[in-house]
Amino acid sequence: MRVLHILDSLNRGGAETQALDVCRNAARFGIELTVFACDGDGLEDEFRSTDVRFFRVNRKLPIDLNVVQKLRSFIKENKVEVVHGYQAVDGLHAYLATRGLGGVKTVLSFQGGYVPDIKNKWTLNFLIPRMDANIAVSQGLLKELSEVSGLKTAGEFTVIYNGADPERLIPTDHSVREELGIPKRSPVVGMIANFYRDPRKDQLTIVKALPRIFAEFPDAHCIFAGVIEPGAEPKFEECKRFCTEGEFDDRVHFLGGRNDVPDVLASMDVFIFSSLQEGLPVALTEAMLAKVPAIVSDIDPHLEATDNGKFAVVFRTQDAEDLAEKTLSLMKDEQGRTELAEKAHKYALANFSIDAHILRLKELYERLIKV
Repeated sequence: MRVLHILDSLNRGGAETQALDVCRNAARFGIELTVFACDGDGLEDEFRSTDVRFFRVNRKLPIDLNVVQKLRSFIKENKVEVVHGYQAVDGLHAYLATRGLGGVKTVLSFQGGYVPDIKNKWTLNFLIPRMDANIAVSQGLLKELSEVSGLKTAGEFTVIYNGADPERLIPTDHSVREELGIPKRSPVVGMIANFYRDPRKDQLTIVKALPRIFAEFPDAHCIFAGVIEPGAEPKFEECKRFCTEGEFDDRVHFLGGRNDVPDVLASMDVFIFSSLQEGLPVALTEAMLAKVPAIVSDIDPHLEATDNGKFAVVFRTQDAEDLAEKTLSLMKDEQGRTELAEKAHKYALANFSIDAHILRLKELYERLIKV
Protein backbone atom coordinates (compact mmCIF):
# COMPACT_ATOMS: atom_id res chain seq x y z
CA MET A 1 0.00 0.00 0.00
CA ARG A 2 1.60 3.25 -1.17
CA VAL A 3 0.56 6.33 0.80
CA LEU A 4 1.64 9.99 0.60
CA HIS A 5 1.22 12.31 3.59
CA ILE A 6 1.29 16.09 3.08
CA LEU A 7 2.29 18.33 5.99
CA ASP A 8 2.32 22.06 5.51
CA SER A 9 4.06 22.57 8.86
CA LEU A 10 6.56 20.59 10.92
CA ASN A 11 5.93 22.44 14.18
CA ARG A 12 5.88 20.42 17.38
CA GLY A 13 2.10 20.32 17.48
CA GLY A 14 -0.36 17.47 17.86
CA ALA A 15 -0.89 16.81 14.13
CA GLU A 16 2.84 16.79 13.40
CA THR A 17 3.67 14.57 16.38
CA GLN A 18 0.92 12.19 15.31
CA ALA A 19 2.23 12.06 11.74
CA LEU A 20 5.76 11.42 13.03
CA ASP A 21 4.62 8.43 15.09
CA VAL A 22 2.82 7.07 12.01
CA CYS A 23 6.05 7.43 10.01
CA ARG A 24 8.04 5.52 12.60
CA ASN A 25 5.63 2.58 12.58
CA ALA A 26 3.93 2.47 9.17
CA ALA A 27 6.24 -0.16 7.67
CA ARG A 28 5.25 -2.69 10.36
CA PHE A 29 1.73 -2.54 8.98
CA GLY A 30 2.67 -2.86 5.32
CA ILE A 31 2.27 0.83 4.51
CA GLU A 32 4.88 2.28 2.14
CA LEU A 33 4.79 5.88 3.31
CA THR A 34 6.23 9.09 1.85
CA VAL A 35 6.03 12.55 3.44
CA PHE A 36 5.99 15.86 1.56
CA ALA A 37 6.53 18.84 3.89
CA CYS A 38 6.13 22.47 2.87
CA ASP A 39 7.84 24.00 5.89
CA GLY A 40 10.98 22.83 7.68
CA ASP A 41 12.54 23.27 11.12
CA GLY A 42 10.59 21.96 14.10
CA LEU A 43 10.45 18.18 13.71
CA GLU A 44 12.26 17.98 10.36
CA ASP A 45 15.29 16.13 11.77
CA GLU A 46 13.01 13.61 13.45
CA PHE A 47 11.09 12.99 10.22
CA ARG A 48 14.33 12.56 8.28
CA SER A 49 15.55 10.00 10.83
CA THR A 50 12.61 7.66 10.12
CA ASP A 51 12.56 4.99 7.42
CA VAL A 52 10.03 6.80 5.24
CA ARG A 53 10.93 8.90 2.22
CA PHE A 54 10.88 12.59 3.10
CA PHE A 55 10.81 15.56 0.73
CA ARG A 56 10.76 19.32 1.28
CA VAL A 57 8.70 21.31 -1.20
CA ASN A 58 8.68 24.99 -0.25
CA ARG A 59 5.26 26.56 -0.68
CA LYS A 60 5.50 30.23 -1.69
CA LEU A 61 1.84 30.94 -2.39
CA PRO A 62 -1.45 29.96 -0.67
CA ILE A 63 -2.18 27.82 -3.73
CA ASP A 64 1.23 26.97 -5.20
CA LEU A 65 1.00 25.36 -8.62
CA ASN A 66 4.66 24.38 -8.42
CA VAL A 67 3.88 22.31 -5.32
CA VAL A 68 0.82 20.85 -7.06
CA GLN A 69 2.93 19.81 -10.07
CA LYS A 70 5.63 18.17 -7.94
CA LEU A 71 3.03 16.28 -5.94
CA ARG A 72 1.23 15.16 -9.10
CA SER A 73 4.45 13.95 -10.75
CA PHE A 74 5.43 11.99 -7.65
CA ILE A 75 1.97 10.43 -7.33
CA LYS A 76 1.98 9.27 -10.97
CA GLU A 77 5.59 8.04 -11.03
CA ASN A 78 5.29 6.10 -7.77
CA LYS A 79 1.74 4.80 -8.24
CA VAL A 80 0.57 6.35 -4.96
CA GLU A 81 -2.80 4.98 -3.90
CA VAL A 82 -3.76 7.35 -1.04
CA VAL A 83 -2.89 11.02 -0.43
CA HIS A 84 -3.51 12.17 3.15
CA GLY A 85 -3.40 15.77 4.44
CA TYR A 86 -3.75 17.26 7.91
CA GLN A 87 -4.77 20.88 7.25
CA ALA A 88 -6.97 22.78 4.79
CA VAL A 89 -3.96 23.82 2.71
CA ASP A 90 -2.75 20.18 2.58
CA GLY A 91 -6.15 19.00 1.43
CA LEU A 92 -6.41 21.68 -1.24
CA HIS A 93 -3.04 20.77 -2.76
CA ALA A 94 -3.91 17.06 -2.55
CA TYR A 95 -7.21 17.70 -4.31
CA LEU A 96 -5.59 19.65 -7.15
CA ALA A 97 -2.68 17.21 -7.52
CA THR A 98 -4.94 14.18 -7.90
CA ARG A 99 -7.57 15.56 -10.28
CA GLY A 100 -7.92 13.21 -13.25
CA LEU A 101 -5.75 10.52 -11.69
CA GLY A 102 -8.30 7.74 -11.49
CA GLY A 103 -8.03 5.49 -8.49
CA VAL A 104 -5.97 7.82 -6.28
CA LYS A 105 -7.88 8.43 -3.04
CA THR A 106 -7.71 11.58 -0.93
CA VAL A 107 -8.05 11.78 2.85
CA LEU A 108 -8.18 14.82 5.12
CA SER A 109 -7.69 14.67 8.90
CA PHE A 110 -9.29 17.16 11.27
CA GLN A 111 -7.19 17.48 14.41
CA GLY A 112 -9.18 20.32 15.96
CA GLY A 113 -8.10 22.70 18.69
CA TYR A 114 -9.03 25.90 16.86
CA VAL A 115 -11.88 27.60 15.04
CA PRO A 116 -10.95 28.12 11.37
CA ASP A 117 -10.95 31.64 10.00
CA ILE A 118 -13.20 32.58 7.06
CA LYS A 119 -10.66 31.53 4.43
CA ASN A 120 -10.02 28.11 5.98
CA LYS A 121 -13.72 27.58 6.69
CA TRP A 122 -14.55 28.18 3.02
CA THR A 123 -11.70 25.89 1.92
CA LEU A 124 -12.73 23.09 4.28
CA ASN A 125 -16.39 23.27 3.27
CA PHE A 126 -15.23 23.05 -0.35
CA LEU A 127 -12.99 20.06 0.36
CA ILE A 128 -15.16 17.94 2.68
CA PRO A 129 -17.56 16.61 -0.01
CA ARG A 130 -14.68 16.24 -2.48
CA MET A 131 -12.46 14.09 -0.26
CA ASP A 132 -12.81 10.32 -0.43
CA ALA A 133 -12.67 10.28 3.36
CA ASN A 134 -12.60 12.80 6.19
CA ILE A 135 -11.20 11.84 9.59
CA ALA A 136 -12.20 13.43 12.89
CA VAL A 137 -10.01 12.44 15.81
CA SER A 138 -12.92 12.30 18.27
CA GLN A 139 -16.71 12.35 18.44
CA GLY A 140 -16.43 15.55 20.44
CA LEU A 141 -14.48 17.18 17.64
CA LEU A 142 -17.01 16.05 15.05
CA LYS A 143 -19.72 17.81 17.04
CA GLU A 144 -17.53 20.90 17.44
CA LEU A 145 -16.74 21.07 13.74
CA SER A 146 -20.42 21.44 13.01
CA GLU A 147 -21.70 23.47 15.96
CA VAL A 148 -18.73 25.78 16.63
CA SER A 149 -16.72 25.90 13.43
CA GLY A 150 -19.73 25.90 11.11
CA LEU A 151 -18.43 23.12 8.86
CA LYS A 152 -20.71 20.91 6.83
CA THR A 153 -20.06 17.52 8.41
CA ALA A 154 -23.19 15.77 7.17
CA GLY A 155 -21.10 13.87 4.62
CA GLU A 156 -19.04 10.82 5.43
CA PHE A 157 -16.72 11.28 8.40
CA THR A 158 -14.77 8.54 10.13
CA VAL A 159 -13.64 8.88 13.74
CA ILE A 160 -10.13 7.54 14.30
CA TYR A 161 -8.52 8.36 17.63
CA ASN A 162 -5.01 9.75 17.65
CA GLY A 163 -2.38 7.35 18.91
CA ALA A 164 1.04 7.78 20.50
CA ASP A 165 3.98 5.41 20.38
CA PRO A 166 4.69 3.96 23.86
CA GLU A 167 8.27 3.19 22.81
CA ARG A 168 8.86 6.88 22.12
CA LEU A 169 7.73 7.74 25.64
CA ILE A 170 10.44 5.78 27.47
CA PRO A 171 12.53 8.37 29.36
CA THR A 172 16.30 8.59 29.04
CA ASP A 173 18.84 8.99 31.85
CA HIS A 174 18.56 12.77 31.62
CA SER A 175 16.89 14.28 34.70
CA VAL A 176 14.83 17.39 34.00
CA ARG A 177 14.57 17.91 37.76
CA GLU A 178 18.34 18.09 38.06
CA GLU A 179 18.51 20.37 35.04
CA LEU A 180 16.11 22.80 36.71
CA GLY A 181 17.48 22.39 40.24
CA ILE A 182 14.29 20.81 41.59
CA PRO A 183 14.87 18.50 44.59
CA LYS A 184 13.89 14.85 44.08
CA ARG A 185 11.15 14.92 46.70
CA SER A 186 9.57 18.21 45.64
CA PRO A 187 6.13 17.78 44.00
CA VAL A 188 6.00 18.80 40.33
CA VAL A 189 2.91 19.58 38.28
CA GLY A 190 2.97 20.71 34.69
CA MET A 191 1.59 20.92 31.19
CA ILE A 192 3.08 20.14 27.78
CA ALA A 193 1.43 22.29 25.11
CA ASN A 194 2.33 25.11 22.79
CA PHE A 195 1.18 28.67 23.41
CA TYR A 196 -1.22 29.35 20.51
CA ARG A 197 -2.63 32.70 19.41
CA ASP A 198 -6.01 31.02 18.87
CA PRO A 199 -8.13 30.07 21.92
CA ARG A 200 -6.85 26.50 22.20
CA LYS A 201 -4.70 25.96 25.29
CA ASP A 202 -5.26 27.64 28.64
CA GLN A 203 -2.00 27.81 30.57
CA LEU A 204 -3.19 30.93 32.38
CA THR A 205 -5.78 29.04 34.44
CA ILE A 206 -3.01 26.76 35.72
CA VAL A 207 -0.88 29.77 36.63
CA LYS A 208 -3.82 31.29 38.53
CA ALA A 209 -4.24 28.04 40.48
CA LEU A 210 -0.60 27.98 41.60
CA PRO A 211 -0.78 30.39 44.57
CA ARG A 212 -3.12 28.08 46.46
CA ILE A 213 -1.15 24.98 45.42
CA PHE A 214 2.16 26.53 46.47
CA ALA A 215 0.65 27.70 49.77
CA GLU A 216 -0.02 24.09 50.79
CA PHE A 217 3.09 22.66 49.11
CA PRO A 218 5.83 25.27 49.68
CA ASP A 219 8.42 23.14 47.87
CA ALA A 220 6.26 22.40 44.79
CA HIS A 221 7.23 23.43 41.26
CA CYS A 222 5.38 23.81 37.96
CA ILE A 223 6.70 23.11 34.45
CA PHE A 224 5.37 24.41 31.14
CA ALA A 225 6.87 22.95 27.96
CA GLY A 226 5.89 24.20 24.52
CA VAL A 227 6.84 26.69 21.85
CA ILE A 228 5.31 30.17 21.62
CA GLU A 229 3.49 30.51 18.32
CA PRO A 230 3.87 33.89 16.58
CA GLY A 231 1.01 36.03 17.85
CA ALA A 232 0.78 34.17 21.17
CA GLU A 233 3.45 36.27 22.89
CA PRO A 234 0.88 38.30 24.91
CA LYS A 235 -0.54 35.08 26.39
CA PHE A 236 2.91 33.91 27.39
CA GLU A 237 3.84 37.29 28.87
CA GLU A 238 0.61 37.40 30.89
CA CYS A 239 1.48 34.05 32.46
CA LYS A 240 5.02 35.17 33.27
CA ARG A 241 3.80 38.49 34.67
CA PHE A 242 1.33 36.74 36.97
CA CYS A 243 4.13 34.54 38.34
CA THR A 244 6.45 37.50 38.84
CA GLU A 245 3.85 39.64 40.57
CA GLY A 246 2.93 36.69 42.79
CA GLU A 247 6.62 36.26 43.67
CA PHE A 248 6.71 32.57 42.77
CA ASP A 249 8.39 32.84 39.36
CA ASP A 250 11.42 30.95 40.73
CA ARG A 251 9.22 27.85 41.03
CA VAL A 252 7.55 28.08 37.60
CA HIS A 253 9.68 26.89 34.69
CA PHE A 254 8.85 27.86 31.09
CA LEU A 255 10.98 25.46 29.04
CA GLY A 256 9.95 26.40 25.51
CA GLY A 257 9.92 23.70 22.84
CA ARG A 258 11.50 20.43 23.93
CA ASN A 259 12.55 17.31 22.06
CA ASP A 260 12.68 15.26 25.29
CA VAL A 261 8.98 14.96 26.13
CA PRO A 262 9.46 11.57 27.86
CA ASP A 263 11.99 13.11 30.25
CA VAL A 264 9.71 16.08 30.91
CA LEU A 265 6.78 13.76 31.67
CA ALA A 266 8.99 11.64 33.92
CA SER A 267 9.70 14.72 36.02
CA MET A 268 6.01 15.29 36.82
CA ASP A 269 3.88 13.95 39.63
CA VAL A 270 0.70 15.34 38.09
CA PHE A 271 0.02 16.29 34.45
CA ILE A 272 -2.47 19.12 34.00
CA PHE A 273 -4.09 19.60 30.61
CA SER A 274 -6.04 22.84 30.55
CA SER A 275 -7.63 23.48 27.15
CA LEU A 276 -10.49 25.42 25.64
CA GLN A 277 -10.69 23.48 22.37
CA GLU A 278 -9.21 20.15 21.26
CA GLY A 279 -9.53 17.35 18.78
CA LEU A 280 -8.23 14.39 20.70
CA PRO A 281 -5.11 15.67 22.49
CA VAL A 282 -1.91 13.76 21.80
CA ALA A 283 -0.23 15.32 24.84
CA LEU A 284 -2.92 13.91 27.12
CA THR A 285 -2.73 10.41 25.67
CA GLU A 286 1.07 10.58 25.94
CA ALA A 287 0.76 11.35 29.65
CA MET A 288 -1.63 8.45 30.10
CA LEU A 289 0.72 6.09 28.25
CA ALA A 290 3.63 7.38 30.35
CA LYS A 291 1.73 6.57 33.56
CA VAL A 292 1.48 10.16 34.74
CA PRO A 293 -1.86 10.86 36.50
CA ALA A 294 -3.77 13.60 34.68
CA ILE A 295 -6.14 16.43 35.51
CA VAL A 296 -8.11 17.79 32.54
CA SER A 297 -10.54 20.60 31.78
CA ASP A 298 -14.08 19.37 31.20
CA ILE A 299 -14.36 19.94 27.44
CA ASP A 300 -15.93 17.12 25.42
CA PRO A 301 -12.74 15.76 23.77
CA HIS A 302 -11.06 15.43 27.19
CA LEU A 303 -14.07 13.62 28.59
CA GLU A 304 -14.09 11.33 25.57
CA ALA A 305 -10.36 10.58 25.92
CA THR A 306 -10.74 9.73 29.61
CA ASP A 307 -14.02 7.79 29.34
CA ASN A 308 -16.04 10.60 30.89
CA GLY A 309 -13.43 11.25 33.57
CA LYS A 310 -12.95 7.64 34.62
CA PHE A 311 -9.23 7.79 33.84
CA ALA A 312 -8.41 11.37 34.85
CA VAL A 313 -9.51 14.00 37.35
CA VAL A 314 -11.77 16.61 35.74
CA PHE A 315 -12.01 20.31 36.61
CA ARG A 316 -14.32 23.04 35.36
CA THR A 317 -12.78 24.78 32.35
CA GLN A 318 -11.15 28.15 33.23
CA ASP A 319 -11.99 27.69 36.92
CA ALA A 320 -8.67 28.17 38.72
CA GLU A 321 -10.17 27.51 42.17
CA ASP A 322 -11.64 24.19 41.08
CA LEU A 323 -8.35 23.24 39.42
CA ALA A 324 -6.38 24.10 42.57
CA GLU A 325 -8.73 22.05 44.74
CA LYS A 326 -8.61 19.01 42.44
CA THR A 327 -4.82 19.24 42.07
CA LEU A 328 -4.23 19.49 45.81
CA SER A 329 -6.49 16.51 46.45
CA LEU A 330 -4.52 14.39 43.99
CA MET A 331 -1.14 15.62 45.24
CA LYS A 332 -2.07 14.55 48.79
CA ASP A 333 -3.13 11.05 47.69
CA GLU A 334 -0.07 9.07 46.55
CA GLN A 335 -1.94 5.76 46.31
CA GLY A 336 -4.76 7.41 44.39
CA ARG A 337 -2.27 8.86 41.90
CA THR A 338 -0.67 5.46 41.36
CA GLU A 339 -4.00 3.69 40.86
CA LEU A 340 -5.28 6.38 38.48
CA ALA A 341 -2.08 6.27 36.44
CA GLU A 342 -2.17 2.47 36.12
CA LYS A 343 -5.81 2.40 35.02
CA ALA A 344 -5.27 5.22 32.54
CA HIS A 345 -2.22 3.46 31.10
CA LYS A 346 -4.14 0.26 30.37
CA TYR A 347 -7.01 2.20 28.81
CA ALA A 348 -4.67 4.28 26.66
CA LEU A 349 -2.79 1.21 25.39
CA ALA A 350 -6.05 -0.30 24.16
CA ASN A 351 -7.43 2.89 22.62
CA PHE A 352 -4.71 5.48 21.99
CA SER A 353 -1.54 3.57 21.14
CA ILE A 354 0.06 4.06 17.75
CA ASP A 355 -0.73 0.44 16.86
CA ALA A 356 -4.45 1.00 17.48
CA HIS A 357 -4.33 4.19 15.41
CA ILE A 358 -2.50 2.72 12.40
CA LEU A 359 -4.67 -0.40 12.34
CA ARG A 360 -7.78 1.76 12.01
CA LEU A 361 -6.05 4.03 9.50
CA LYS A 362 -5.01 1.05 7.38
CA GLU A 363 -8.54 -0.35 7.45
CA LEU A 364 -9.81 2.97 6.10
CA TYR A 365 -7.15 3.10 3.36
CA GLU A 366 -7.94 -0.48 2.28
CA ARG A 367 -11.65 0.24 2.15
CA LEU A 368 -11.07 3.29 -0.06
CA ILE A 369 -8.69 1.50 -2.43
CA LYS A 370 -11.20 -1.27 -3.00
CA VAL A 371 -13.93 1.14 -4.11
